[in-house]
Amino acid sequence: MIPRHVFYLHGFASSPHSTKVGYLSDRLRDYGIDVQCPDFNQPDFSTLTLTRMLGRLATELGPLDGDQATLIGSSLGGTLAILAAARFPSQVDRLVLLAPAVMFAKPGHHLLPPERVEEWRRRGALPFFHYADDVERELNFAFYQDSLEYDAFNAVIGQPALIFQGLRHASFDYRTLEAFAKTRPNVTLSLVEDDHQLIASLPRIWNDVQPFLGLAE
Repeated sequence: MIPRHVFYLHGFASSPHSTKVGYLSDRLRDYGIDVQCPDFNQPDFSTLTLTRMLGRLATELGPLDGDQATLIGSSLGGTLAILAAARFPSQVDRLVLLAPAVMFAKPGHHLLPPERVEEWRRRGALPFFHYADDVERELNFAFYQDSLEYDAFNAVIGQPALIFQGLRHASFDYRTLEAFAKTRPNVTLSLVEDDHQLIASLPRIWNDVQPFLGLAE
C-alpha cells in the first residue's frame, strides 16, 4: 500500500533542509506524497533531548486519525524512528533507516570520547558543529544524560524496516547493524560503498525504497 503519511526525521545538528531530505522529498512528491520533516532544533538546539524529539514526533503523529505513518530516519533520526516504532506501534507502519545510530550514547559510540564526556558533564554544555547552520552551537549535558535512558539497539520493533549503512564510515563498525538485523527477520540491511552521509548512494537507496513503499511500477 502506498503510504499516505511520510515523515523524515533528520539527524543530529542537521535540519529539514538537508540534501537527503530534498532528494527523497522531490521524488516522493512525484507520487503525490508530501514528506513532513519536523525541525528538532526548535525551540532551541541547546535544550535538545531524545525525549523532546519523541514528544515532538508524537505530537505530529497524533492528528493522523488512526492512519499509520512511514518514518525515514537519518543517523540520530534513525534512532528516533526505531524508538518511535517501538513506542507507537499502531501509528508506524514502516521504517527506512539511513545509517541509524543504534548505539547512540552507548560505550564505543563516536559522539565523544570518555574524557570529553566528562568535560561536558563538568562544564554543563559543550559546543558542537551544527551542519545546518555552519557554526558551532552549545548543547547542554542533559542531552547526553537523557540519551542514556534509551536503547535503540535492543528495541522491539515488528514493522518492516529497510536499513542502509555505508562501509566507509570512519568511526562506526557496520557489524553492529549486522547484529541488529540478524535477530529481526523484519529488517533488511543494505551495505553500500559510501560514508556516513550516504549522499553518493541516494540513487541506489531510492531504487530500493520505491518497491519497499509500494511505488515501483
